[in-house]
Amino acid sequence: MNLKDIYINFFVSKGHKQIPSAPVVPENDPSVLFNTAGMQPLIPYLMGQLHPYGTRLCDYQKCVRTNDLEEVGDTTHHTFFEMLGNWSLGDYFKEESIAWSFELLTKHMHIPVERLAVTVFAGKDDIPFDEESYNKWLSLGISKERIAKTIEDNFWIAGESGPCGPDTEIFYFRSEEEIPKVFDPEDSRWVEIWNNVFMQYHKDNEGNVSALPKKNVDTGMGVERTTAILEGVNDNYLSSIWKDVIALISQISGLPYEGNERSMRIIADHLRTSVFISADPAGIKPSNTDQGYILRRLIRRAIRHAKTLNIDINSDWDLKIAELILSKYENYYKELADNRAVVLEVLKNEKIKFNRTLEKGLREFEKATRVRNDIDGETAFHLFDTYGFPLELTIELAHEKGLQVDEKGFASRFKEHQEKSRTASAGKFKGGLAGNGEIETKYHTATHLLNAALKIVVGPDVHQKGSNITEERMRFDFSCDHKLTDEEKKQTEDLVNKWIALGLDVTCEKMNKEDAINSGAECMFIEKYPDIVTVYSIGEVSKELCGGPHVKNTKELGHFVIKKEEASSAGVRRIKGVLE
Repeated sequence: MNLKDIYINFFVSKGHKQIPSAPVVPENDPSVLFNTAGMQPLIPYLMGQLHPYGTRLCDYQKCVRTNDLEEVGDTTHHTFFEMLGNWSLGDYFKEESIAWSFELLTKHMHIPVERLAVTVFAGKDDIPFDEESYNKWLSLGISKERIAKTIEDNFWIAGESGPCGPDTEIFYFRSEEEIPKVFDPEDSRWVEIWNNVFMQYHKDNEGNVSALPKKNVDTGMGVERTTAILEGVNDNYLSSIWKDVIALISQISGLPYEGNERSMRIIADHLRTSVFISADPAGIKPSNTDQGYILRRLIRRAIRHAKTLNIDINSDWDLKIAELILSKYENYYKELADNRAVVLEVLKNEKIKFNRTLEKGLREFEKATRVRNDIDGETAFHLFDTYGFPLELTIELAHEKGLQVDEKGFASRFKEHQEKSRTASAGKFKGGLAGNGEIETKYHTATHLLNAALKIVVGPDVHQKGSNITEERMRFDFSCDHKLTDEEKKQTEDLVNKWIALGLDVTCEKMNKEDAINSGAECMFIEKYPDIVTVYSIGEVSKELCGGPHVKNTKELGHFVIKKEEASSAGVRRIKGVLE
């Protein structure tokens, strides 16, 4: 049985309700480009909002992380991965959480106890040693030599302040060597497989810590890593998750996996991620900004590595691999079956575009080497950043001309580029549990008014395709086949401001999903919502399924101004607006 099925069946037997996986592109969340962790879609409920499925939840969640993209190609890194999670929202706590983790690992996944070790919070400042977790592990048969007390790695908080608490991490000894009696968390043979976070405190802006009246449990286990462990392989790409995909790449290239591991892993990983991003209901297409830029970069990187394996990149090699990936996952994620044609079209079109860019890059390389000079770091990086040339390709081309490449200069420019990317990513990630402040709440409500106004001004076929909110502005993507005229923009703006001036009340009610849709409520991703949904109404002008948060009355919003209207992708327009 698939690991996802084992996990879900177990927690359902313990009174949990399975919730659907949220899309990889988060709805109305400015903090990240993608859902980067299993708990991310649960943030409003961990903050106290009631979940329609109750207080015990479990799921498998699609996640995308690109902060360590350059690491992909080794045995463990992936840009797309699945997280298994179970949550208690003010229900059970450490006793049950730890006992069930142990039961699942030892009785249902059949992991020998002697291969397990754990860490617990050692205590620091006002927060005491997590004695309850320590004693629970002892009672289950984990020896004290296998329980390490740490500080930094065993305390969780989303930002500088907010809900926080100790966690206990579970490790597996991933080696054929003799298992040491004493557990050393720094020993790389011990691999973390599960993390149970216990949110029992609140830290205020002054650093004062107090006990939370309602305590939550948030856990996370990676599907790829755990599957490899259960199947006894030290290379994730040799597990059942990847084996058939790698075999297909090997067949297409006519080359063995051994000796070509890095390129084959990158192709497998990047195409899987591209399939999931392209199939997402948000309708992401390759572009030069945000999620579209990530999608473009992944597809082009896969093409570059296909070229290094001597694959004919003008053939349908990528579509064959995508078809296999789609067939492996579509039983778990409905959007893959629904958007199969979209995925294949995205891959095909981006490959055509990149092949043109590749030719331009080759011409640029020829231009740079007309005078017999070595390639400096700046030129090598320009070829990489603008034309998608990996350093290896530039070196190979240079060597054919008897030239050298300044690899140190390239590395310096690349490091500088990475630092800028990390800074940008940190800005994107700012928020999370600490986000959704007063201004974001206002913008969130304004997106509902904008959506309603566009339906009147442009037409009823307008639908939201995505949004992004920061403290400075809102960005709203919507389906539309033409550039808005100045008159359409003015009418939309005026309508939103008319509704704001009317002081319309914003109300919230819970109802059956089918009843909500029948009542005319709009939603962006119908499949992500549970059977019981939250519907926000703004007077008589807007009714949408949404997780919130919203203002109580539109008079709180101020004055709405459209700053820019532009194309986002094929058939999708984008409005950037501010509240003044």
